Amino acid sequence: MKLDDLITSPSPWLEPGGPQSDIVLSTRVRLARNVAGRPFSSRLRPEERQDLEAFLKKAVLKAFGPRDITWFELGDLQEIDRRCLMERHLISRELATGDGHRGVAIDNAQKIAIMANEEDHLRLQVICCGLQLEEAWREADTLDNRLEEHLTYAFSPTLGYLTACPTNVGTGLRASVMLHLPSLVLTRQIEKVFRAVARMRLAVRGLYGEGTQATGDIYQISNQASLGRSEADILKTLGAVIPQIIEYEQQARKVLATESPMALDDRIYRAWGLLTHARTISSEETLTLLSAVRLGIHMDRLKGVDIGLVNELFLLTRPGHIQKMRGVELTEAERDIARAEYIRQQLGVT
Repeated sequence: MKLDDLITSPSPWLEPGGPQSDIVLSTRVRLARNVAGRPFSSRLRPEERQDLEAFLKKAVLKAFGPRDITWFELGDLQEIDRRCLMERHLISRELATGDGHRGVAIDNAQKIAIMANEEDHLRLQVICCGLQLEEAWREADTLDNRLEEHLTYAFSPTLGYLTACPTNVGTGLRASVMLHLPSLVLTRQIEKVFRAVARMRLAVRGLYGEGTQATGDIYQISNQASLGRSEADILKTLGAVIPQIIEYEQQARKVLATESPMALDDRIYRAWGLLTHARTISSEETLTLLSAVRLGIHMDRLKGVDIGLVNELFLLTRPGHIQKMRGVELTEAERDIARAEYIRQQLGVT
């Protein structure tokens, strides 16, 4: 698989047919693992990082085979390519902007990503469209077992898997669900929901995880820590909370449709008008407008618009992808112009 083919192909986690996909964009499970007998990534010397990456690459390709998975050395990639992989949630911000030898293995379906030399030696990731906690966990567990046939993990009988960050010690599991919650934002119920989520020892983050702000009314909800908790316990908590949030969002949509139908339609159609006629548009504004359009489609108030296309625009209008499609590095102002033109073309308006 070539990188250009990967970046220009549809992203499976944005497919509209997943369970509860009107509200849940994706489910992701990550496992943090380290190789026994080696220092954590932050303590590795440059030559040790290089040796570890080569060791991990050999183990991953032996476990999967080069036809099923492709290894990318991030130090050899252009900054735009690394940014595109981050925008696709196939690598973390830390891996995209880090130094030294580091890599990622990605399967042909873009469902599996294995990051090497991030905060931990390995971050194993499975991402699914819609709400699929159990499915994502089963695939991640299978992936973990498959790699463990070729690696020996750092493990304590008392503490569990040993990780660079104490909050990941134990299972090393971070499960997260990405939700689109525009109606809770519009009805000003979002903070109340998130206070309840925090009491359940869950974290709320933005579109690109820790340290990022929520844009386009998209939030990620995940467990805060894994120490002292089993995989089943973590998944059970998320599995109980997420359906409640979905129900709150559904109720908020009914309230908007009943109490403020004209204001709701005005918001949706203003967003549609700007997306189809703007000549320059920022990345943040694009996400805000796409959020309103997506809401309008799912509430059956905006007809004849392909939800799959709208979902893809959430990704393809990001800064890295806009520059990748143009084949040249662009200034922010140039990106805004190129983004507006691309959106108009995709929505059938010239």
